[in-house]
Amino acid sequence: MCGVSALLLADPSQAAVGELLESLGLLQHRGQDAAGIVTCGHKGRLFQCKGNGLVRDVFTPQRLMALTGNMGVGHVRYPTAGTPADSEAQPFYVNSPYGIVMAHNGNLTNDSELRHFLDYDAHRHINTDSDSELLLNIFANNLQKTGKFRINEQDIFSAVESLYSECHGAYAVTAMLAGFGLIGFRDTHGIRPLVFGRRKSLSGKGYDYMFASESVVLDALDFTDIEDVQPGEVIIVSKSAVTRRRLVVENTIAPCIFEYVYFARPDSTIDGIPVYNARLDMGVKLARKVKQVLGDQMDIDVVIPVPDTSRAAALQLSHELGLPYREGFNKNRYVGRTFIMPGQEMRRKNVRRKLNAMPTEFKDLNVLLVDDSIVRGTTSQEIIQMARDVGAKKVYFASAAPAIRFPNVYGIDMPSMKELVASGNSDSDVSAAIGADRVFFQDLDDLVDSCRKFNPQITTFDTSVFDGKYVTGGVSSEYLQKLEERRSDSSKQKRAADNEVIGLHNYK
Repeated sequence: MCGVSALLLADPSQAAVGELLESLGLLQHRGQDAAGIVTCGHKGRLFQCKGNGLVRDVFTPQRLMALTGNMGVGHVRYPTAGTPADSEAQPFYVNSPYGIVMAHNGNLTNDSELRHFLDYDAHRHINTDSDSELLLNIFANNLQKTGKFRINEQDIFSAVESLYSECHGAYAVTAMLAGFGLIGFRDTHGIRPLVFGRRKSLSGKGYDYMFASESVVLDALDFTDIEDVQPGEVIIVSKSAVTRRRLVVENTIAPCIFEYVYFARPDSTIDGIPVYNARLDMGVKLARKVKQVLGDQMDIDVVIPVPDTSRAAALQLSHELGLPYREGFNKNRYVGRTFIMPGQEMRRKNVRRKLNAMPTEFKDLNVLLVDDSIVRGTTSQEIIQMARDVGAKKVYFASAAPAIRFPNVYGIDMPSMKELVASGNSDSDVSAAIGADRVFFQDLDDLVDSCRKFNPQITTFDTSVFDGKYVTGGVSSEYLQKLEERRSDSSKQKRAADNEVIGLHNYK
């Protein structure tokens, strides 16, 4: 999962880099491996800074001063395809044709075919293992076919329309054409989120325009008229106009439901669904599940969330059960999100560095811990043991999401089935594996209803990690096996140890 942003300021004398930096800080939760910004200045000159690390580490004051220009593109990353190499930090850039910069959130499911096409037919060099570089070069190749000295909006629409038929999978894209403007578009099923907004320029002349993965970015930067980029829609923002067109209308619109469970900030609204409200309703339905399973054997004394994502669900669950809600874990906010950390051992170690259990909230009590989900089980197991270490009598564990039993192919890094604790296992097996007295999983129908009730126009969500149904189709068992081999922790560690490829055009 990644975060993308793009900004064009109406006043050409103003610098976009400051607010692009702020946007990446607001999206830091979506990726902590790498960050990057590319800006466009006088005469279409591009300026870039990107690298591995958190936003605060990559962008020093000296580097920021060098990023001039009134428009730019930003990206925060954790790798779902390719490697964690510094050269794969985004945005990516290709000079021909016209100078194109692109930032991508998602994952392509036909990357092997695209790589072969670009090599054997289009004769375009691909320098990394990243599918984002493939997406950029497919777009560039389509624009190249115009053969024009200068292109217009219609040429861009045609290029993206061809891309939609060529690139399968999930993608939310922000792009920039040197000296021309910005482009934003989503995959035809709307799996990955992208929002768009505007505000009056501080100069009083015209409007500033911005794209971002989540609405919280535009809210924080005082943008108004915020709306979702529609699935299959392309929005082009040039220096003189905003042009938009929905090129493909699919029968099935399916936003990723895991955005609402875990990834998105609670103060964001995605596809008309307030994330916080959806999580509150998840808590209501999860409480019903706990009541149904325990019945007369209900012996829970207290409800404790695993911070931070599960707080809303845990709060509402405790209210529904009539039980006290307590903050039993103190969180060190300077340690990253463990689920998106590469490597099982690193995740395990960082759980205890990240959380500290407070004995007064656990001693001699039967506690119900609430988390957003159970993925590999590493974090859950460590947290349960921490609760027992400080005196909990019984430890129940409730997940606001159903059991994750299948790999994700649309940009979430949990593709290896053998690494999923619930894959091929019953609820009681999961309880034993993570050391809980009992595990409660949300029912899938209840999870879908918790999101759909806030926007009834969305009838379907991507729930493939729970039911193995891939909305884009074309996901074969052979493809899943290849992903399992490529994305397992052992494979990632091997690739990370390989020699670094050259990171082109990077400002140091």
